[in-house]
Amino acid sequence: MGNERELLKGNTPTLILAVLEEMPMHGYAIAQAIEKRSGDILKFKYGTLYPALYSLESAGLIAGQWEHLESERPRKTYSITEAGQAELSKRTAAWSLFSMAVNNIIEGVKREQPA
Repeated sequence: MGNERELLKGNTPTLILAVLEEMPMHGYAIAQAIEKRSGDILKFKYGTLYPALYSLESAGLIAGQWEHLESERPRKTYSITEAGQAELSKRTAAWSLFSMAVNNIIEGVKREQPA
């Protein structure tokens, strides 16, 4: 899939919120969860993921907390906030409507083509 980067760009916040809905995670785990759930199609680079995390945190949609585990370097773990839950619901509804419309158009084109 060559266009996934463009599709990913506008949907990164939604994907992050969706995986954080399950449980709090640090950045690398968020990237891995998205990659795994997408069947290894969507892959995040740090230059994409971390600015999105900072933006979501500054908007109050996620909250970060530093963890200091023994024999590991400190890492920031993120969790979805109540405002983030509400935003995820709005984004999920919008995505469902959008994807249904696109699928209808694509399927309509397929039906209209001569066999």
